[in-house]
Amino acid sequence: MAKAKTVKIKQIGSPIRRPESQRQILIGLGLNKLHKVVERQDTPEVRGAIAKIPHLVTVVD
Repeated sequence: MAKAKTVKIKQIGSPIRRPESQRQILIGLGLNKLHKVVERQDTPEVRGAIAKIPHLVTVVD
């Protein structure tokens, strides 16, 4: 069985003074503190969430 591709996401911005929808996207990705890094499966849903908040997260290699 092939290993699923993953993507590492790092939170670089604060959700303070951001719309509630952007805060919910961060929570959905599992991010809640600055400079926290999480690893998620590389799916279109995760890529779409990253695309909605590029000012708050970055993809880490």
